[in-house]
Formats: sequence, C-alpha cells, structure tokens
Amino acid sequence: MFSKKEAKCLRQEFWISFGKSFPRKWILYNTKIKGVYFKFFFDTTKARVSIDFEDPDVTIRTMYYEKFISLRAMMEGQIEGLVFSESFRLENEKQIACIYVEKQGVSIHNRATWQESMCFLKDHMEKLEDFWYDFEDFIKS
Repeated sequence: MFSKKEAKCLRQEFWISFGKSFPRKWILYNTKIKGVYFKFFFDTTKARVSIDFEDPDVTIRTMYYEKFISLRAMMEGQIEGLVFSESFRLENEKQIACIYVEKQGVSIHNRATWQESMCFLKDHMEKLEDFWYDFEDFIKS
C-alpha cells in the first residue's frame, strides 16, 4: 500500500516516462468540438483509452455519440474490444457517454506492468486517432 504522496509520485513518474517513450502530440482535448475528448486513463486495476462525450447538454452529447454509433461497425473492424457506453459514470460521479477499450490486470503501482500498459495506451490511442482523422469531417458536420 502506498501513501498518497508515494502514489502521486508514481503516477507522475509513469506519465513522464510515457511522454518520453512516445513523444508526440496527441489529439486529447484538441478535437475542436466542445465536450468531445480523447483520454488516457491508468489506475491500480486497468489502463483505458477513450473518447469521452462530456457536453453538459445531453442533446449535444448524444448527437456526437450517435455519430460514432453510426460508424460502429467500421470502428470495431479497426479496434478490437471497444465498449460503447451511452451512460458512463466517472470517478467524480459525472455522467458521460464514452467509447473505450481497456486492459485489465495492470497497475500504475506495479512498475512491472508499465511497459505493457504504455504499449497498450499508445497503440490504442493511435488507432482511435486514425479513425478520427478518417471520419473527422462527418463527425464535425
């Protein structure tokens, strides 16, 4: 068990190491669509890459989510293990829609799983970004 300070240092060390191992500019919050974000997540049980639909206006959030739903078959053909969730609760209890892929059995507190997790995060974010670039015009229209 780690203290809060130790856990924070480990998280910082992981993300700094990730950035140095895979130095590139990720889309993340730069989708040019309010409330549509690409996110990395890594905690003590899993690593996750997601497209989050967080607009407070449920109508707008649902509209963008449904555009991706209309492309679901193509997405699943390019990215294995995708989960589509119209109602996903974040750790802060915020309700969003999201599309994600997870890797279970890894932990940010276990350095032995870091390389595997970094490769998972990088590979799957690249696939999501490639899909985004292929269909960006449709999604933004």
